[in-house]
Amino acid sequence: MPRRLTALLLSAVLPLGALAAATAMPAAARAPQRTPECQGDWLPSTPTSPDVMNGRLSFLDLPAVTVGKDVNWRMDPYRNRSWQMVFQSLRWMGRLVADYESTGKTDYLDRAVEIARDWVADNPYGGRTTAKYAWAEHPIALRAPALVCLSRYVKAGWLTSSLALHAKLLSDPKHYELGHNHGLDQDIGLLRIGCRYGNPKWKNLAVSRMVRSMTLDIDGQGALREQAPRYAIYVHDRLRVAVDTIKDCGMKVPAALASRWESLPRHISAATQPNGYMVPIGDGPADVQPAAFDHADATVQVFDAGYVFGRTAWGDPQSAYYSIRFGPALKFHGHEDHMGVTYYAQGRSILTEAGFHSYENTPYRRWTLSPEAHNVPVLVGRRFRGHTPTTLVRRSLDKERQSFTFTDRAYGVARTRSVLVSHHQDVMAVLDGGGGKLRNLWHLAPNLKVVSNAGGRVVVADGAWKASIVQLAMPSCRPVGGQRVVRGRTSPYQGWISPAYMRKEPADVIVSPVAGSLLTVVVPGTDRPDVTCSGRTLIVHTPAGPVTLRTSSSGTLS
Repeated sequence: MPRRLTALLLSAVLPLGALAAATAMPAAARAPQRTPECQGDWLPSTPTSPDVMNGRLSFLDLPAVTVGKDVNWRMDPYRNRSWQMVFQSLRWMGRLVADYESTGKTDYLDRAVEIARDWVADNPYGGRTTAKYAWAEHPIALRAPALVCLSRYVKAGWLTSSLALHAKLLSDPKHYELGHNHGLDQDIGLLRIGCRYGNPKWKNLAVSRMVRSMTLDIDGQGALREQAPRYAIYVHDRLRVAVDTIKDCGMKVPAALASRWESLPRHISAATQPNGYMVPIGDGPADVQPAAFDHADATVQVFDAGYVFGRTAWGDPQSAYYSIRFGPALKFHGHEDHMGVTYYAQGRSILTEAGFHSYENTPYRRWTLSPEAHNVPVLVGRRFRGHTPTTLVRRSLDKERQSFTFTDRAYGVARTRSVLVSHHQDVMAVLDGGGGKLRNLWHLAPNLKVVSNAGGRVVVADGAWKASIVQLAMPSCRPVGGQRVVRGRTSPYQGWISPAYMRKEPADVIVSPVAGSLLTVVVPGTDRPDVTCSGRTLIVHTPAGPVTLRTSSSGTLS
């Protein structure tokens, strides 16, 4: 740590004559008071203070780990980077200080000082024995506010020097994550330090970067560009913290930042299914249930960031709902899911995604990222080219039915998918084609089981409720048989769903036969949907009445 930097920061806190004598203040030397640095929304769900005092740390819903009074900062009980990130962030130490302010229990503050001082002593920057993730960019960002909180009650050289180093690293553009939720956390951390010590350079840098970064991360439609809608909840929550911190600092909230924050709820609501859970797209678990957010009036929304979300009606758990992915190439928290669809109808999830398991670099994680873990067309015998964008080339939006056509060259030749959804008479139809033979995959929700499979018709059931998936070759409109149902396969992986973080369970996947062009029709609520054809016109007879579909020679549905 350069002495000049440390002295500069220290001088903002103490008179110059007191620098050499700076020590931790006794816990009883100052009556606790609730401060902006220690209270508010910055502190997420952490172990309770009694648990921390007992040395029991539970992160990410994993079983608690026991730590001693002298913490082993190199411990990694679950070989899990996310666990390491939370452990090294010291937010759980910050919980003690926040609760000290609320309860006046001095043993909480005393233990917080012990933990933080031990971390600083055991984890010098660049040290040979320093914990692997101690100085990774995200733990630095999340740890800074916790240390700022502690600094309200501790005047010690070791703490002030560590905060100066945190500010130096957070200011360094080489470490900055522009247009990403980590960048937002870095800005919040730097702003907290700058406000605490009255450093205008750090404060202004944090706010100016925040505006630029969030303008990149959230587009003008309010969609998060990180390719996993559940991260929009995180970014929205963290932007609230950022706005509060800017106000605490006596600074003006930039209008561009406020408008991006205010636009995110529409994206979150659009990505939330009628059952209240977010559709599991990208690195988004299936168990994310956001609070109620404002939503747009429109029941069908197309986001240029690469999402189509549609529903029959707002506020109706029985509403039909669907999602379709397209747009820019893979980045951040996205999966190779372009052209992937999900479908929810009659109070049930029917077509879903394999979902998000964890960030660990395992064969299973790599499979969840692949096209084969999504409801997509796969061109047979051709190499998949990752990071390929997909274009929405046609759309038709009516109240009762919508259709969309997409194209890309993810397999080196043209691949097309046209999707039509009919509401009230619930039907989803998907027409796949392209420059070669293809097959498609249909991942079923775990509560559904295949009960019959014959003649190009697969029937799935949830108790007495049934739905049918019918496949036809086009343009002949003949039934295509030979569908395989895969469940719980591990070599290679197929037939799995991750219902929550670090969990997976077997689930049926329908793998179609190979064809030049495939029309797949999903009909909820029946095991006997009649499908009649006349040229390129099809009539699907549903329990609620007939639905007429038309296919074109160019591969579109209407």
